[in-house]
Amino acid sequence: MRQCQEIIVLPPSGAGLHELTDRVVAWVGEQGVQQGVLVLYLRHTSASLLIQENADPDVCRDLETFFTGLAPEDPARYRHGTEGADDMPAHIRAALTQPQLSIPLREGRLLLGTWQGIYLFEHRRAPHRRELVLHLTGA
Repeated sequence: MRQCQEIIVLPPSGAGLHELTDRVVAWVGEQGVQQGVLVLYLRHTSASLLIQENADPDVCRDLETFFTGLAPEDPARYRHGTEGADDMPAHIRAALTQPQLSIPLREGRLLLGTWQGIYLFEHRRAPHRRELVLHLTGA
């Protein structure tokens, strides 16, 4: 049994879904593990991780629109406003999604579906530096 771990610093980006699939797949390929599980963990409370369709960009746009409507930027709705009007809605959106993903690995490849991609879902308007932990366990 082998374990590999890396912390990837993601470049600052504004609100939206930003695909990470190629970067994650490349790292997994460098590890030489054939079968196991990859755990991805985002070390933040105002962004999240998603596995989502990566074939039609309208899917991502619709998700962004939905979450904006679900937790709008309206300072009158929230007590917490120290970090700006977009911060509390970002925390709500992150609470409704997740900071962690687990993806099985077989024959050296992540078992993502045909149209699935790995995304950082940035919930803040202003660009923020994010850290993603990759932990691969297997043989």
